[in-house]
Amino acid sequence: MFLFRSLLAICLTGSAFAAESLEATFARMDSVSAQFKGLTANLKQMKHMILLKEDETYAGRVVVKRPAKKDLRMLMVFEPPNERKAYFGGSKAQIYYPNANLVQEWDLGKTATLRDELMMLAFGSNSRDIQSAYSVKLGGADTVGGQKATRIVLTPKNPELSKMFHLIDMWIADETGLTLQQKLHESGGDYVMATYSDIKLTNPPDSAVKLDVPKNAKIERPQK
Repeated sequence: MFLFRSLLAICLTGSAFAAESLEATFARMDSVSAQFKGLTANLKQMKHMILLKEDETYAGRVVVKRPAKKDLRMLMVFEPPNERKAYFGGSKAQIYYPNANLVQEWDLGKTATLRDELMMLAFGSNSRDIQSAYSVKLGGADTVGGQKATRIVLTPKNPELSKMFHLIDMWIADETGLTLQQKLHESGGDYVMATYSDIKLTNPPDSAVKLDVPKNAKIERPQK
C-alpha cells in the first residue's frame, strides 16, 4: 500500500543566510525543471513501522518521463524478494504483483488535487509549484550517497494530504539540483523513505514507462 501512497547537519545562525540558502536550492531545482524530460535511477524504498519495530525494504529501478509540464509518468520495477511493478501517470495508478499475476488499479481522477500535490515530490517540479502546495523551510546541509545535498522540509497546506503525510523531507543535490532522497512522515512515527542513486537525465521512449503485464493477469480495483 505504501507504494501507492503510493519518495540538521549544520546549525544556521541567521535568517538572511537561511533565506539565501533556500533561494539557492530553489534556483537549482528550477534550472533542472526548465529542461527536464525524464530520467532513470536506482531506487531503494523503505517503510518504517514503529509499533512493529520493523522495516519493509524494496530495491529496484525507476524510469520517469515528462512529455509535457503536467504530464509526468513513472514506472518502478522492484526486484525479488519483493518483486512488483508500479506505474503512475495521468489519472491512473497500477501495481503488478507477478507472483500472483495480479494488477491492482486506482482511478486518481477523483483525487486530482492530491495526485498533483504528491507528484510534485517526484522529479522535475519547480519551486513555484511546490510552494503553492507546501510551506517550505530549510532543513540544513547533509550528504546522501556521498553527494552533498540540502534538506528542505515541506508541510502540506492541503488538510487531506496532511492526514496522509504531515511532514516531508527532501534532499536536493547541491551540484545537480536533483532529488536524492525523500522521507514522508506518517502519524504515529511511521515513515516512508525513498533514496535514488545512479541518476541519469534522459528522454526515455514511451515504452520505457509502460506497464507490461500478461494478458491473463487478474485485475483488482480496491476502490470499488
